[in-house]
Amino acid sequence: MRSYFSAHPAETRELGRRLASRLRPGHLILLSGDLGAGKTCFTQGIATGLGIQGPVQSPTFVLIAEYPDARVPLRHVDLYRLERAEEILSLGLEERLEDGVWVVEWAERFEGYWPADRLEVELREEGEGRRLNFRATGADHQELEDV
Repeated sequence: MRSYFSAHPAETRELGRRLASRLRPGHLILLSGDLGAGKTCFTQGIATGLGIQGPVQSPTFVLIAEYPDARVPLRHVDLYRLERAEEILSLGLEERLEDGVWVVEWAERFEGYWPADRLEVELREEGEGRRLNFRATGADHQELEDV
């Protein structure tokens, strides 16, 4: 596990941008943390690093925002509004994991669902900033801990 401190939202976005340089299709990034912890800010950095132009916002009401024109297609998922495992199964994520990079906000709500090979990023308030803990759980994602 690697840990990073971000004193400002721009630093959180920069960590995401640096991570993006290593991402390839099939990578799964699971974000967890309280409301306002910086999950969307981090995802915006990933989007910038993948070459996405324009705004990237949390897809709370549409559940999945897709950015197919990036260097690697980005699928941004927000599970905040889902309450049952059946709802996440209906999204069909398992069948589509290889068609881009997947970044999932509120992933901790469905801990037993995710594949064994993934990168978990926990974002927590710490003093005046944020602590981002990166934990790869499989060989394919191990290189992503070091940004």
